[in-house]
Amino acid sequence: MKIRCIALDLDRTTLNSRGKLSRRNLRAIRAAIDRGVQVVVASGRPAQALPAEITEIPGIRYAVVSNGASVWDLQSKEKIQEYKLTPVAVEQLLDVTEKAAADWGIDVAYEMPIDGIAYAQASYVADPVRYGARPESVPYIRDTRRPVEDICTFIKAHIRELDCMNIVIGKRKEELWNKIQAEVADVYVTTSVKQLLEITHKDGGKASAMRSLLERLGIEAGQLLAFGDGDNDKELLEMAGLGIAVANAVPGCKASADRITLSNDEDGVGAALEQLMDELGTG
Repeated sequence: MKIRCIALDLDRTTLNSRGKLSRRNLRAIRAAIDRGVQVVVASGRPAQALPAEITEIPGIRYAVVSNGASVWDLQSKEKIQEYKLTPVAVEQLLDVTEKAAADWGIDVAYEMPIDGIAYAQASYVADPVRYGARPESVPYIRDTRRPVEDICTFIKAHIRELDCMNIVIGKRKEELWNKIQAEVADVYVTTSVKQLLEITHKDGGKASAMRSLLERLGIEAGQLLAFGDGDNDKELLEMAGLGIAVANAVPGCKASADRITLSNDEDGVGAALEQLMDELGTG
């Protein structure tokens, strides 16, 4: 069966460690598009934080963003599908997290997209490393987040509008994850980097959103090729006809993949697409 659609995770997969798209990856993506393949972004980033060097590639029309909380038509700049967190879930998330942080004596921060625009706690934007972010991620965080001083008041004021919510927690992440899954209803919890818990509506997730988009496009899941590196990519790679993890992927992502390619800094996406060129096309 021909590959008719490619789902690309961005950070640490299609983009290198500097957050840039290599020439080799760009050439391979363009070659796939020239063969009639639908190339779709599948990212944890909100829509407005997608890099122009990806979204301006002719032929890339759709983006699954915020870990499947919404799907955007990049041409019309409109959402074609969305799952908002419920107000009850948001209140429960704040309650569970604030109580845990107080009990454990640790700092947490929040960030959340609303209609594709990311808002974040001002103290986190000012000093991301304090909350566990890598130094090389600081420019991206500051460029893509709008700082908010009183983030809890902001969240409650927009409680029906949140695409998803990220909790930034440098310590005891797994414990908080377990508490949220046990005490908060109607949420899907995943993670892409060590300091984040990424939470969407229970019907969210990259795999769920991608499955809906494929149905809209008339493409079977078996005709999907997906690339990823993180825990938030595992289900996407499992549902695809062919799931490929980059060499720098976390163990869970590698275990969910059918194949392993080179790392993101070795143009792993481009290398895999070059090897699969004969299988790409409308079939």
